[in-house]
Amino acid sequence: MIPTLPPYPAYKDSGVPWLGKVPEHWEVRRGKALFRCIDVRSQTGKEELLTVSSDRGVVPRRSANVTMFKAESYIGYKLCWPDDLVINSLWAWARGLGVSPYHGIVSSAYGVYRLRNRQHNNPSFIHQLVRSIPFQWELQVRSKGIWVSRLQLTDDAFLNAPLPMPPSEEQTAIVRFLDYKDRRIRRFIRAKQKLIKLLEEYRQALIHQAVTGKIDVRTGKPYPAYKDSGVPWLRKVPEHWEVRKLKYAATFLGGGTPSKANPSFWEGYIPWVSPKDMKTTVIIDAEDHINDEAIAASATSIVGPGAVLLVVRSGILRRSIPVAINLVPVALNQDMKALRPRGALLMSSYLRALIQGNQPRLIDEWTKQGATVESIEHQYLANSYIPLPPLPEQTAIVEYLDAQTAKLDAAIAAARREIELLREYRERLIADVVTGKVDVREVAAQLPEEPPEEEVGTEEEEVAAEELATVDSQEEANGEE
Repeated sequence: MIPTLPPYPAYKDSGVPWLGKVPEHWEVRRGKALFRCIDVRSQTGKEELLTVSSDRGVVPRRSANVTMFKAESYIGYKLCWPDDLVINSLWAWARGLGVSPYHGIVSSAYGVYRLRNRQHNNPSFIHQLVRSIPFQWELQVRSKGIWVSRLQLTDDAFLNAPLPMPPSEEQTAIVRFLDYKDRRIRRFIRAKQKLIKLLEEYRQALIHQAVTGKIDVRTGKPYPAYKDSGVPWLRKVPEHWEVRKLKYAATFLGGGTPSKANPSFWEGYIPWVSPKDMKTTVIIDAEDHINDEAIAASATSIVGPGAVLLVVRSGILRRSIPVAINLVPVALNQDMKALRPRGALLMSSYLRALIQGNQPRLIDEWTKQGATVESIEHQYLANSYIPLPPLPEQTAIVEYLDAQTAKLDAAIAAARREIELLREYRERLIADVVTGKVDVREVAAQLPEEPPEEEVGTEEEEVAAEELATVDSQEEANGEE
């Protein structure tokens, strides 16, 4: 319960386990008393294609990060209109639902429901209620199936679900209050995300200056003399540095995927690193593990500690190159590559920093321009030129960057934690308000009128690293929309 908001004067037992007590004047009504099913199909398939984001509810397909193939035709897809409740039947339990602000078409596997009485029931209140944390318990219990990923919510199951319903004017007050709080939380989150972006840009610029010799980290000043590197993205480098092709400074190793048809291959102890594991700059484990038999039967092999691992598929990269050093022996997915520096010329930690500080430039250097599926090509990677300071200078650069970036990383982590706490607060606030645990009527009545906010993008769009969590039952079932 939010301590600054009072409870209602009197409560009664709702008879619903997840709901507990509700304000005495609220009703608990079944879905079928509030909604009716809508099943109108598109005759042309030309309407706006919509999908469901677990973060944002119903959104245009073009604005969501869905990676599955599209269907050849959308004729026969379900139509929905503004204020209709749209439910992804396979992902209702994971917030795959929401009240649509759009007219468009949705997968035929979706459920579309329309309020019987829009004058007495506020669609915005319904949206907050059905997407709230407490109601997710009800949806999960009512979704049936053998596997979590195949739990399905039928029309009858949803229409028999209990929903706490305050009087119409109170629904309006609740929506007003939650909109007011949400605007402020979003503003604060956007400010924090902009701070994170600035800190990350400064971090990358700092690394770039150090690893390309723009400053001598030992003195904090430029080097006394420079020479032309002959490399367009690198330009001038300190006069005593070497510039060599990467293949002369490192060896390369690719990866592969052992057969999924043989479950015993995946019962081993060897971490099998894929792009999903590349969330830190050091790798000590992975989500999946394989055994020696899997390695013998596939294109992957053991990569000893101290290699530089990078993701080589830019469909996954999104204009960045996730890079890390493995501290334990690992095997690699086919979307990965390992670079093992030759000790006399190159340090792993310097190579990692070099990639971190020059990602946009190296993506252009290492990828085939105009390719349908952009990826880092081995021939471009191996034949690209890199700056090579003497090993003692590489050590000094790494030590300097470790010290400087540690401060920036701490500030970035603190800002991200603040964002996380704000989102948790918002979820808890919504849950308490829509279930009647706190009374916001008086506060809502005193809120000032505010003009509509100019569209500035969603929280997820503010930071490219944050991906939209979009789920689509048709994609899950058929591999396409």
